[in-house]
Amino acid sequence: MDESTDTPVHEVDVIVIGGGPVGENVADRVVKGGLSAALVEARLLGGECSYYACVPSKALLRPAAALEGACTVDGARQAVTGPLDSEAVLARRTRFTGDWHDDGQVEWLAGANIDLARGHGRLAGERTVVVDLADGGTVTIRAERAVVVATGTSPLLPPIPGLAEARPWTNREATGADTAPRRLVVLGGGPVACELATAWRSLGSEEVTLVERGPRLLGRVEPFAAEAVEAGLTAQGVNVWTGASAARVERATPGGPVRVHIDGGEGDPVVEADELLVATGRTPNSSDIGLDTVGLEPGSWLDADDTGRVTAVPGGWLYAAGDITHEVLLTHVGKYQGRACGDAVVARARGELGDGDAEPWGRYAATARHRAVPQVVYTRPEVAAVGLGADEARSAGIDVRVVRIPIDVEGAMLHADGYEGTAEMVVDEARQVMVGVTLVGPDVGEMLHAATVAVVGEVPLDRLWHAVPAFPSMSEVWLRLLEAYGL
Repeated sequence: MDESTDTPVHEVDVIVIGGGPVGENVADRVVKGGLSAALVEARLLGGECSYYACVPSKALLRPAAALEGACTVDGARQAVTGPLDSEAVLARRTRFTGDWHDDGQVEWLAGANIDLARGHGRLAGERTVVVDLADGGTVTIRAERAVVVATGTSPLLPPIPGLAEARPWTNREATGADTAPRRLVVLGGGPVACELATAWRSLGSEEVTLVERGPRLLGRVEPFAAEAVEAGLTAQGVNVWTGASAARVERATPGGPVRVHIDGGEGDPVVEADELLVATGRTPNSSDIGLDTVGLEPGSWLDADDTGRVTAVPGGWLYAAGDITHEVLLTHVGKYQGRACGDAVVARARGELGDGDAEPWGRYAATARHRAVPQVVYTRPEVAAVGLGADEARSAGIDVRVVRIPIDVEGAMLHADGYEGTAEMVVDEARQVMVGVTLVGPDVGEMLHAATVAVVGEVPLDRLWHAVPAFPSMSEVWLRLLEAYGL
């Protein structure tokens, strides 16, 4: 698409608003299916995950985990002669973000034959998007087939007196900082809060305090896993307060210390820190994308079926994928939704898919987002989980049996001296299949996909018993789970 043309309106088959990993996947599938696509993005192509979340946070976390891993193996331990090189860690983080430039993504987009409109896009009625271009002016694009909203989310700042004025860190500042604050307070107890508390403590922050208003950390994982993470944070020197919240925040001067008044801590204390990180949730990027022009509420989440079609808009032309749907706010799930959505748009254009929702577990339906979502929390210890927890399964009416064992197979003992970990499977007794798995321990994330395949594939336990794990690998834990079950 030539943005400099004098023609006021451009036409393509599909417009995708949002150039993060979800939007890129939608556009790629659409073009591979034979349709034309225009991608609209005002910021860095590649989105939040590539520059301010998943990638830089894991780049910050991995070196300390590797160092700790070496120190748990006799022979390697003796070779470790110095502390973590924080400067080198931060430089490596910056390399992984491309120094916050998206040249590589722009090149990929051109090679994939996807048009780029660099600017802020907003709906202007049915199948129409107006783009305020980054270099000035506007362009109108009309879609023959569909418009897909993949605008994602932004950090949510809760309405705490003084918080906004204190200019706190969000995940963006916390993953992009060049030095470790000596004192850091973290509000929130989810994966972002726990991971970044872990990262900055290992990178030199002397005092890290994590404040979670709920009764425990990581409210969406199994309680035993959350307890292990809290114990791990405490062992690393992080002060963890649960059942506590910030009542008000004060920062007298920009760049000066911040004072956080805590409700629920012992004696309702005041904690002074150099930086305050807020990781208490996300809000949809939909307040200024023209939702009102198609009968939707600005600032709202978008309810979409498994093909991505927005059910509240007639005509079947508006789709949404990724975090904006509020289903599961994880990059890999959003990309999965994006692939299904793109394929569904193509199939409907070809007359191969009707106007209704697609067949579950088929190519055009993101069925796994409901009950088979995998996630790794890169704390120390790691938490890896897929599917339903025990209480979730019971709430879904499933006849549940829970099997939980220590990960004490030979492979784990070889992996690290004194390895400590736990494995749990949640079994649907009526169907004799696993509906959920949770693993806790060093490097358990690398075993998660085997569990995901078993849960998604609904592999019967008596067939899974024939999946013989290699010896001596940590994957022998699957055999031990089945033996504990009674096979």
